[in-house]
Amino acid sequence: MENTKRFNTFAEFYPYYLSEHSNSTCRRLHFVGTSLVILIFALALVIGGGWWLITLPVAGYGFAWVGHFFFEKNRPATFQYPFYSLLGDFVMYRDMILGKVAF
Repeated sequence: MENTKRFNTFAEFYPYYLSEHSNSTCRRLHFVGTSLVILIFALALVIGGGWWLITLPVAGYGFAWVGHFFFEKNRPATFQYPFYSLLGDFVMYRDMILGKVAF
């Protein structure tokens, strides 16, 4: 079921985002996808291969959507909140590294 609440700020959205990532396998797949996005982006900057940038959505969303469809069994927040969801991926990634969100 789709969430009908409208979020005015990312601070309001983030607890909802975390609730949509309660499955540890889903979170781990997000972590792998976000790590690949960072690595691919860095490679594109260092070696100057702009064509690498077209792989960013595949790397990031591919792992995340597998986590949602097969493990979390929900619809990714990206479909309803694209900007907040993208930001949420990076904030959750940081929070996982800092130990604020469990792997």
